[in-house]
Amino acid sequence: MEIFHMMDVISLLGLPGPPQGRSSYYVQCPCCDDAPRKRHLNINLKKDVFRCPRCGISGGIFDLYSLYTGVPRDKVRKALVQNLGTPEKPDREIKKSVSNPIVEYPVTDIESRHATYCALLAKLSLAQDHRQNLINRGLSDDDIIRLGYKTTPVVGMSAIAKQLQSEGHYLAGVPGFYRTEKGNWTFIQEKRGILIPVRDIDGRIQGLQIRRDDVQKRKFRWVSSTDKKDGCRAESWTHIVGQIRPIALLTEGPMKADVIHALTGLTVIAVPGVNTLTQLEKTLTQMRKEGLCEIKTAFDMDMSTNHHVQNAYMNLLSLLDEMNFKFGTYVWDPRYKGLDDYIWEYCFRRRHSK
Repeated sequence: MEIFHMMDVISLLGLPGPPQGRSSYYVQCPCCDDAPRKRHLNINLKKDVFRCPRCGISGGIFDLYSLYTGVPRDKVRKALVQNLGTPEKPDREIKKSVSNPIVEYPVTDIESRHATYCALLAKLSLAQDHRQNLINRGLSDDDIIRLGYKTTPVVGMSAIAKQLQSEGHYLAGVPGFYRTEKGNWTFIQEKRGILIPVRDIDGRIQGLQIRRDDVQKRKFRWVSSTDKKDGCRAESWTHIVGQIRPIALLTEGPMKADVIHALTGLTVIAVPGVNTLTQLEKTLTQMRKEGLCEIKTAFDMDMSTNHHVQNAYMNLLSLLDEMNFKFGTYVWDPRYKGLDDYIWEYCFRRRHSK
């Protein structure tokens, strides 16, 4: 029986090929991306699968061909044989295209990650403009120290990695770290911004996000060393701040959660995005054992004008319903985009200025 590979279908459909050396990359999703520059559909050549985290469409080689051509899935094999013939020739082309794939480490255990990230952050400082940015959001100096925010390092990444190794910290499987061509460990070089620890139910650092300076789109992104030698990809970890109580707030983004908690004392859960729920069910199951009973969602008010976000929000509510949680939604003055903005600007600064 003929065996086809993802590269066969990609070439046949005229889709962009992978950047050199990569086995996983993104292209425009035909279902939810409405502009050529938007690329949410991930194609994984190693596993011969695709998935869009935005709209949820996913599948294998035959599903991808069917998605783009409209050919029923049960007729795809016949169509591929007609267009490609036997797979021997394309198979040789595949080996040439994706030879020597970059090897990545799986994510290491939480204790090792936490220890390594804590040691890393202890060696970094927070720039004054970043400190002022956080203060302007409503955080105090004590909050900033407690949360562990730092400015991204712009030089000396290899020296920092060498220090961490000499102190006995584990770098393999910690997102952000990877080996150079010479085999030395180093840390990913990112745009300047604020490093944000993303913590679990026990306060341990699972991973880091960056709030990048001077960018309008994708302001927040994960620290990840995917597609680097011995690197490691970040997962969509859920962030928790505050003691577990019967009621918790659910919002988007760890920095937003930290600010809300600092201003109100409420327990806050943060997902990376309303359409990124892969870790949420596991987190809620853990928190239920600690006494969590009810969820109050508090996503940005512009959700009502974005149908992609609305669809993802309905998926979230379905998850909460299936898990038998009580749930409701916080609403506020729509002039303030996020609940953190509303609490700080209206409830604190505005009222205290009177």
